Amino acid sequence: MHIQGIHHIAIKYEGASMLQKAIDFYHGLLHLPVLRLWGENEASVALLDTGSGCLELFANSQGLSHGIINHIAFQVDSVDEMIETVRSAGYEIILEPQDKIFPSVPPYPVRIGFCIGPGGEKVEFFKER
Repeated sequence: MHIQGIHHIAIKYEGASMLQKAIDFYHGLLHLPVLRLWGENEASVALLDTGSGCLELFANSQGLSHGIINHIAFQVDSVDEMIETVRSAGYEIILEPQDKIFPSVPPYPVRIGFCIGPGGEKVEFFKER
């Protein structure tokens, strides 16, 4: 038995309006396809395809287990373009695009940038160099 990849990351929002804002961000702005929607109003859930896993977005966080997601990282073609897209839509940028080399063996050169998503989650745009 082994892990094959990420299936989904669950994000809990407070209410249907916050869920809709999240769908507008992840589907409307970042163009992640909506695979499934279920439930109604405060019990709604959306499942979006990231290309290598899914985001599961809940409208009602009550009754769900507590936990913390540090950030969601999306591999992208252009970190700079994604940061400008979310900035233009009014989202807060918490790390401007920058090149980094993680001190792994071998060294891991990347370009990254971060914004804050609709529910306060950190979203990273990530490109290997």
